[in-house]
Amino acid sequence: MTSRDDMGSWLEGGSPAGTSARGARLGLPPEGSGALAPLGRRVLALAVDWTVCLLIAATFFPVERSGFYLTRGAPTATLAIFLLENVLLVGTVGFTLGHRLLGLRVRRAAVPPAGAAPLTDTGRPPGLLSGLVRGLLLCLVVPAVVWDSDGRGLHDRAAGTAIVRR
Repeated sequence: MTSRDDMGSWLEGGSPAGTSARGARLGLPPEGSGALAPLGRRVLALAVDWTVCLLIAATFFPVERSGFYLTRGAPTATLAIFLLENVLLVGTVGFTLGHRLLGLRVRRAAVPPAGAAPLTDTGRPPGLLSGLVRGLLLCLVVPAVVWDSDGRGLHDRAAGTAIVRR
């Protein structure tokens, strides 16, 4: 008789034989440098990035003159600054300010075709197109909170990237 643990959950997407570790299908190590970043660090990096964007929007695009300083900026400006930060920084250097502070980086990562070797990390940033795809989907929020069996958000999957430890 087969148990539920043998099959995996449909939410997890199952796992190919012999690749139970997160990121194994991508050729990433299970832990240490180059391993998929833990959720806590990714959330903290997002909070740092969003706070910086709120600060910039409140300074250069204020809509309120009173109240808490970080809430004075135009919400659309905050989102546009966040998108611009992600596209430019992730696309050109491979990390945002929050990623850098928390020891993370964004790298190219895609599931190779059956029988092919996993992609090797060249150390190059993902590129502006991947940064744009990733940033736009990140701003939509929903693709960023839906994960695949490797623990990557759908925004990373669509862009062919993964957030890993430095």
